[in-house]
Formats: sequence, C-alpha cells, structure tokens
Amino acid sequence: MSISDDLACCAPLAREPMGEAQAEAIAPMLKALADPVRLRLMSMVMSREGAEACACELLPAFELSQPTISHHLKVLHESGLVEREKRGVWVYYRARPEAIAALGSLFDSVLAPA
Repeated sequence: MSISDDLACCAPLAREPMGEAQAEAIAPMLKALADPVRLRLMSMVMSREGAEACACELLPAFELSQPTISHHLKVLHESGLVEREKRGVWVYYRARPEAIAALGSLFDSVLAPA
C-alpha cells in the first residue's frame, strides 16, 4: 500500500478517529512539513510553474550547504510529498498533487462554523 493509498482511505479527522496504521503512514508527511526549511522548500516547489523546481533554483534562497538542502529534499521525497527526476546533472522536484490533496483533505471539517 502506498502513502497515497493510506491517505485516500482516511476520513477527515473531524469525522472519525484515525486508525493506528493510517496515523503511522501519515505522520512522516506531517513531520516532514514541521521543519521550517522543508516547509519553505515545499512552498517554493509548489509555487513554481508546474509545481516543479530544480534543486539548483532552491539553493540560493537558503544560507545552508548544498548537502543540507539535498537532505531536506530527500526527506520530502521519502515522505511522499514530492517526486524527483534527474535530468542531466540536475534533479528536479515536483509536488505530488495526490499526496497534497489527500493530506489537505484530512483537515476538511464536517463541523459547521460557530
């Protein structure tokens, strides 16, 4: 079962309690986004045309080394939030729309505003 499958099977948090297996599958995505650098990287990737960015385009925005940025991008990839594709010497990162949509749907509320 993939991360997207785990997310697709989950009801919004406000509707019913989440099972242990789904929580275990989703926690890495939330942990990945809980880091300020990774949250910024995700925002930078998603805000670019096609929700895709070359690692080389992301580096100048940070006062961090290339290996550190690569580590953060690896965490985002391993969590299922981004895909990566090597083109020549560069690696391009693309947001996984299904993962983003499913993660967002966890917070859909069935409660009426007060």
